[in-house]
Amino acid sequence: MKVTKLVSTCDIKDCPTIYATDRGTLLVQGETPTDHGLRIPAHETLVEIPMELIQKAIRDNLI
Repeated sequence: MKVTKLVSTCDIKDCPTIYATDRGTLLVQGETPTDHGLRIPAHETLVEIPMELIQKAIRDNLI
């Protein structure tokens, strides 16, 4: 899979980030919340990212 960084909230590696793949999908890097109270299947996960990241991606016409 080829991954391209689209947008991030900072320039270091451990910040919320959105990546595009050559599969026509997005990868999202963020915190893994544990206090959500949801039942998530074992093969899935939740990632928490700031709204600012989505707004920036939309504003910059990246998604």
